[in-house]
This record gives sequence, structure tokens and C-alpha cells, in this order.
Amino acid sequence: MKNQVKTLGRKINPNSARQIRLAELEAKRTNGELRRGRPVVEGSARQLRIAELEAKRANGTLLRGRPLNPNSKSFKRKLELINKRLNGTLKLGRPKKQIDVVVEVPAKVKSVKKVKSIK
Repeated sequence: MKNQVKTLGRKINPNSARQIRLAELEAKRTNGELRRGRPVVEGSARQLRIAELEAKRANGTLLRGRPLNPNSKSFKRKLELINKRLNGTLKLGRPKKQIDVVVEVPAKVKSVKKVKSIK
């Protein structure tokens, strides 16, 4: 007996318009001619900006985020913490619990009960 591979599904007509289009797309894909997505317009404002950003990124001069305000409260606090870290005066961890010493004073006795003594 010969081994025959049975294909599942409907039979494919190789001359149909869909199969011809799929074959053309596969041929373009193998040749590297298939272009997908929107084409890039060289010299556009966006392309110039992207090139400028790439140049800054390569130089290391690209600034990211909002500029710092040296007069703000949080900036001053962070600068203080950095200086303390550099000096070695910054205490790490949770602060110790402060123990308050409470001295109890006995209250005054209002009345004294007399107790009979047994002889």
C-alpha cells in the first residue's frame, strides 16, 4: 500500500482571482518588495524632528521630562537629603520609639474601714 496524504477542506482552484492575488503577494514578500503601512515622506517636519532627536540621543544631550525648579519646596528637600547622604549624616530606617516614663502616684484614700481583730 502506498502512503497517501489526504488534505482536509475544500479543493483549491489555483486559477481563482484570490489564489492568484495570494501567489503575487507571496512572491513580493520573498523578494522584499512588499511594502506595508503608510509611506514615509522624506523632508517632512516630523522626519526632521525625529532625526534631530536621534542626533541628541546619540550625543547624550537629550533632556527628558520637565525642567526642575530650584526654588520649589520639594527640590530643596531632595537636595538636603542628597547632601546628608554624601556627608554620611542621614539616618536610615525607622526612628526609635520614644519611651515616656510614667510615674503613678497613689490616689488619696477617702475613708479607712475598721476591721475587728480576732484574738
